Amino acid sequence: MISFLPAPATLPPDLRIYAIGDVHGCDVAHAAILNQIAEDHAARPVAEAIIIHLGDLIDRGPDSAAVLARVAAGSPIGGEMINLRGNHEELCLEALEFGGESMRHWRRNGGDTCLTDWGIPKRPEPPHIENLIPPDQMAVLRGEKLSYQRGGYIFVHAGIRPGVPIDAQDPHDLVWIRQPFLSWPEPLAAVVVHGHTPKDDPTVRVNRIGIDTGAVYGGRLTALVLEDSLMSFIQVPGPKKPRK
Repeated sequence: MISFLPAPATLPPDLRIYAIGDVHGCDVAHAAILNQIAEDHAARPVAEAIIIHLGDLIDRGPDSAAVLARVAAGSPIGGEMINLRGNHEELCLEALEFGGESMRHWRRNGGDTCLTDWGIPKRPEPPHIENLIPPDQMAVLRGEKLSYQRGGYIFVHAGIRPGVPIDAQDPHDLVWIRQPFLSWPEPLAAVVVHGHTPKDDPTVRVNRIGIDTGAVYGGRLTALVLEDSLMSFIQVPGPKKPRK
C-alpha cells in the first residue's frame, strides 16, 4: 500500500490520476511502473482511474518502439490513457514532416536511437520514413494532446507561462518552457504537473509538481498518484547504463 501526503490541489471524488514522467524509451522501467500502477488499482479500486503520460516517450533510451507499442495497446487498468506531447515527440514529427535540417536536429537530440528502434537506417535516409513506422505507434505520436486539466491541476510536458491565462498559452511554451516558469514563486491558475526538467527527486511546490527524475540518465522513472487532496509517488529504476 502506497503512503499519501497532502497535495497542493484537489481532484473530484472517486477520481484517481496516475501521471508518468519522461520515459525516453526506457522500456523495462515503463513496463514495471505500469505493472505497479495496475497492482495499486487492483488493491484500491476507484470509479475513475486515468493514466497520463507527460510526454517524451521516445529518444535516448533502450527501446522507444517498445514503449510506443505498449502505449498504443491502451491502459492496463481500463479507462482513459492520455498522452501529452513532449519536445522530443515534437522534434520527431517535425523531422518526419520536413526532413533536412529538422531531421538532423532531431537525430542530434536522441532521434538516432528512435530510428534504430524502428529498424530505419540513419544513412542514407530512406524516403517516406513515416511509412516505415508501425501505424499504431504513429497514431500515438500524432494523437498526443498539449495539455489536460482536471480539478485543481493542469498536466503539461514542460510548464506554462506565468501571467497568461491557461486557454491563451502558447503551445511552444507547454512543450518547451523552463524559465520563468520553474522559478515562479506565486500560485498559478492551476497546479502544474510536468516533466521536461530532470531532477534527482520529484519537485513539489505550491504551484507545480515536477516528476522528470531522469530515468534515461540512470535515475528513476516516477509516477505521481493523485486523489482527493492527497498525493504519492511510485518509482522504479531506470537503465543502469544510459544509451549513447
